[in-house]
Formats: sequence, C-alpha cells, structure tokens
Amino acid sequence: MKTELDNKSGDNNSAGHSRRRFLRGVAGTAVLTVAAAETSLAQSPVPAQTPAGDRQSRAERALRLRQQAAQSQRKLPTLPQPNNGDEDVYANRIGCYSKALPHNELGVVDSRAYQALLQAVTTCAHSDYEMIPLGGSVKLANPQAAMAFQLEGGDPHQFALVAAPRFNSAEQAAEMAELYWQAVTRDVAFAEYDSNPLVKQAAEDLSKFSAFGGPKSGKRVSPATLFRAATQGDLIGPYLSQFLWLDVPYGALKMQQRYRVPEAENDQMTDYDEWLRVVSGHAPSFGLSFDETPRYLRNGRDLAEWVHRDFSYQGFLNAALILLGYGQPAIDPYNPYLASATQDGFSTFGAPYILDLVARVANAALKAAWYQKWQVHRRIRPEEFGGHLHNQMSELAEYDIHAELLTSPVLEIVYNQQESYLLPMAYAEGCPTHPAYPAGHATIAGACTTVLKAFFNENFVLPKPVTVGENGLSPESYHGASLTVGGELNKLASNIALGRDAAGVHWRSDSTEGLKLGEAVAISILTDLKATCHEQFRGLRLTRFDGTTVIV
Repeated sequence: MKTELDNKSGDNNSAGHSRRRFLRGVAGTAVLTVAAAETSLAQSPVPAQTPAGDRQSRAERALRLRQQAAQSQRKLPTLPQPNNGDEDVYANRIGCYSKALPHNELGVVDSRAYQALLQAVTTCAHSDYEMIPLGGSVKLANPQAAMAFQLEGGDPHQFALVAAPRFNSAEQAAEMAELYWQAVTRDVAFAEYDSNPLVKQAAEDLSKFSAFGGPKSGKRVSPATLFRAATQGDLIGPYLSQFLWLDVPYGALKMQQRYRVPEAENDQMTDYDEWLRVVSGHAPSFGLSFDETPRYLRNGRDLAEWVHRDFSYQGFLNAALILLGYGQPAIDPYNPYLASATQDGFSTFGAPYILDLVARVANAALKAAWYQKWQVHRRIRPEEFGGHLHNQMSELAEYDIHAELLTSPVLEIVYNQQESYLLPMAYAEGCPTHPAYPAGHATIAGACTTVLKAFFNENFVLPKPVTVGENGLSPESYHGASLTVGGELNKLASNIALGRDAAGVHWRSDSTEGLKLGEAVAISILTDLKATCHEQFRGLRLTRFDGTTVIV
C-alpha cells in the first residue's frame, strides 16, 4: 500500500490554548496518521484463508489488528496547532467568535463572559461549560464535541489546519467583500452570470483585492470563475454540480430534486437592533417567506437554503445513489469484484458498504472540525465582522479593518438597499452558535467526497447532463464540455461548502480548508479499513482536491 500525502500545517503565528493533557503526545497531521497506520497495519494483513471454525484464533487476530491500529496512532508526534493570534491581539475580542454571549450596544462581547468561555475550553470541565453566561435563550452548539475521541482512523486532534486570516488582513478584507457580493447577487440565476451587470461589477471589484483567494482567469476574476472553487472540474460546465439536479433513485422511488426555496429579496439581520439581538443569543423577530412552487436550485439564495435544511451527508448520499444507478461503468476500476468471475461485492465493496462509509466519515469529520473550531481558532463569524464594519463606517467606533474593504463599492450598494452596512444574511437566525473555522459543511463535504472518489470511476463521463434556467421549473439538456464523475464530485463538495458562504455564515477559507480537513479524515479511515479487508486488491485510488493521486 502506498500513500502520497502532503504535510501542510501552516505558520505557527500564535499557539492555541493548551492541549488536553490526556491527549498530549498523540496528535499529529493527516499525513503522519495515514503513513504510520500504513506501516503498522501492512505488516500483519488479514490472512487470505481464515478457518471458519477457529473462533479463538480469529479473535486473537482481531485483537492484534485493533492493537496495531491504536499503536500506530499513539506513536504520532504532536504538531503545532496555529491560530491567527487575534485573541491575543485584540483585548476586547472583536476578532473572535462570540455569538450567543452578552454584548454591549456596539456588539462587543462582555469580557467576563468571554473569559468564562476561555476557562471552559481550557479546563474542559463540565461545570465550567455550565458557567458560561449566555446573552439570551440560544445555546452554544456542542463545544464538548471538540474533546470526543474517534476510534476509526485518526483521532480528531491529530489533524492540523493553517491559521485563518487575521482580522485586519488583506485576505479577510477580500473574503468579506466576496460575502457582500454574494449577498447582493443572491437572486441572480447562475445561468445569467455571463450577462448580469451586477455579477460583472462583482468580478471587477474582487479582481482589485490584493489577496483574493478565489479562482481567476488571466489573473482576474470573471463571471465564469465568480464564487467558485479551484478544484479539478469546478470551472467546467454549469455552476451547480449535476448531483444537485439529477433525479435520485431512492429505493423504489425516483426523486426529483425540486426544493422549497425562499422568495426573492428575503434578506435577514439588516436592521442594527435585530442584528444585535440575534448576535447576543436571542431568537430572531422575523422569519423567511417561501415561494409556493418547489424549484430546482437556480441561484445563490436557493443554494443557501438547501444547505440550511440538509442533513449532514444528504448531498453525498444522493450522489452515491445516482452513481450506483449507472451500474458497473461508474464503479472504480480498482474494485476487486470487477475482475471476479464468480462474485459480486455487497457487504464489502458493494452498495451497502459505500453507503455506510459515506455516512460514517461525516461524523468523524465533524469531530475534527469541532476540535479546530472550539479549541484552536475561535474565528469570528462574518455577521459579527459585519457589525464591527457597520459601526466603523457609521463613525461609531474605530477598528483595525483593512482599507481595501472600506473602499469597495459593494458597501454603498448594500447601504442603499438597507440603510446599514451589515452583511445581509440568508437566515433569520444568522449563523450557528459555534466558531467559523473550519466550516462543518465543508469538512463533511471533503470527507464524503473522498469516499465517493475512492469507490467510483472518476473518469466516467456522466450521460445526459442537464442545466437549469432562471425559473428553476425544469432541467434542460446541457451541451458543453464533458462532465466527469470526479469533476462533478469536486464541484458538489465546493457547492455545498461555498453555499454556506452564499448564506453569509462562513468565509471562503472556512470552506476551502474545511474540504482539506475532511479529505484527510476520510483517508485516515480508509487506511484503517483497508487493513480489515479479506479481498486481494491494489488499494483504493482517488484524486485529492489539489490534483495529486492517492492510493490507500
């Protein structure tokens, strides 16, 4: 078995709060997790012949397999967990996540409440979590999940991320400008991007930012690259992945992907008093109004609502069912049963196995994300940053916000629409009550997509692709460049990750780095599972988001 992985942990700008003592010496990165497991488990593969009645012998082999997996994880070195340092730089904590805690009239978190949060994530004592003051009735989202263990694949604390952009950085300014542009173009159909003047203005403005991290064409953002990611397949064909449009074979049913979507111009938290209420942990005063007609997803507002209501691995379960419906041509050529004259896969390497793994890696990815969110980064949410920006633009406060954002024409567009500089949100309740970095949706997307690429043929060209027009009532035939399984799976992952950006609840880097984290989690799980297989096969082959090949 061979594995080609990178070790990218980023610069250690500022160490996070102390790691838990009982996990010290265990943590590392995904590359070390997979490599160590590979070395240890490959030494004692499951025998090709296992006597059917030798239960004691099999129990001993199973014990050794579990022990070897645990020992390989235990030997991993502890690597730095860098954060952006904003928690240390800004004494008033304006650069950090603080939603649901008490805030003053400027939206600055109560210092004693934030200190109580730090106390809890440092001691991890149940009593300290219960002592965190809340500003309203809305509770914090599962901070203790950051300390959960994962017994399959790498421990959640063995994965590292690069530090998030800092509060005053050019990167943060560019990401915030992109979020404002995503907000003001939510009702523009993806099919109209090449001709819409507001989309053209967004592309021109984002091209001027010195540290914009999105894809470009000829060193400039264009309508064809706007709000997309840069993985293989992302820039080919329609904005949305085929797996968000094609009918889903759902058991005996075939499900059309028409969904309940909000009405146009249905932005939330644009009034300062309502913004302050929601940020301080109170339930929203208003709600969304919905279109009476279910529609295929056609614009940013539709996509934002889809990732508002989906369950964790829904999009990837749908993709798996669609791909299974194509039969053998869509199966990965490395599947050992494709060459068998007498056997088919089922409980291993068959549909039940694949469907289980898609779901199984999702929660493991969340555990890794929650560790990064609560214990390492505690990155501010865009809606909180938007409040600070509003107060600066209104000359009520002075903050260290990068000048490139302050001169963006999108701020004037937003102000003329709502008489505030707040980020228009797609959800009445705003963002969830957990820190921004990385995005949970993105981390799940990275993990589930990695599993799908491991078991399906990435080079298979999808037959009869579709596109959807402005009204979203029915799909139309797509006639353009070929759309492959690998490319459309990458696009699905990006759509679901960046769809949360379209809602205003995440930053671009939350999404792009979350995809990488989820990918690493899935590879570590596949590495452990490979050692449990009885079949003789060459390994699981897949293409990472960065374009490199991995064989597990």
